[in-house]
Amino acid sequence: MKLGIINGWEEGNFSYVREKGLDAVEFCVNHNYDADEFLSRAAEIKGYSEKYGIPVGSMGRWGMDRIDEDGKVIAKALHDDEALIDAASIIGCPVYNVGVNYTDKFDFEENCRIAIDYLSALLDYAKDKNVRIATYNCDWGNFVVDEKAWKIVHTALPDLGIKYDASHCLSRRGDYLKELRDWGDRVYHVHIKGVLYIDGEGYDDAPAGLDGINWGGLLDVLYTKDYDGMLSIEPHSSYWKGKKGQWGIDYTIKYIRPMIMPEDYKYDENPYMP
Repeated sequence: MKLGIINGWEEGNFSYVREKGLDAVEFCVNHNYDADEFLSRAAEIKGYSEKYGIPVGSMGRWGMDRIDEDGKVIAKALHDDEALIDAASIIGCPVYNVGVNYTDKFDFEENCRIAIDYLSALLDYAKDKNVRIATYNCDWGNFVVDEKAWKIVHTALPDLGIKYDASHCLSRRGDYLKELRDWGDRVYHVHIKGVLYIDGEGYDDAPAGLDGINWGGLLDVLYTKDYDGMLSIEPHSSYWKGKKGQWGIDYTIKYIRPMIMPEDYKYDENPYMP
């Protein structure tokens, strides 16, 4: 596994990620960014990645409606997704994360069919570009967030992955360890975002290690699923900002890093040990 962080795509962002001793960076090229403008800079961004030795481990576009109220594909949304898949391919980013919005005019099963059609088109488009497609489990412009939808959508699309964030599961009062146990072999990307609940209510998106998620258990399930992707730190708290925010990021790095087995881990083979 590689430990990285969500950050921007200017040269200074790559320098920052390297200074933190991290392995990769993730981009959130959300609905408020121009996808064509990002694509036009893909070669430049690839240059920064190579200069600083920081690969782009994941990209995604959150908060964009892809389906209109009549259940039809929004042409501009499809264009933007394709442009960002092209950008990911140029940059060398292996995962692109998307969602599909729910349309009230149709029932759940029909919405799943619509999502399958849209995601199938993206999978076909990305097939020869060395980019895998995953649905994010956040409900921002997306309903394909949990097992109810995964059983239909992901079962129909064997190459479709999941971008997993335990905090979103908890916001739906779900069991994140159970979800990872049952669907961990479909996970392509993981967010490291802490969350603390008090009296059943979300209190703070605290730095990992200062929150309520069982990160050791979560990592154990990922290991048992042979997950070897990126663990991406997502600073998200309204409290942990400025000096405290930077300390929180440093704390998370120090907390999570020892749970990641180094690629060059050396051990002495011993027939009396497991």
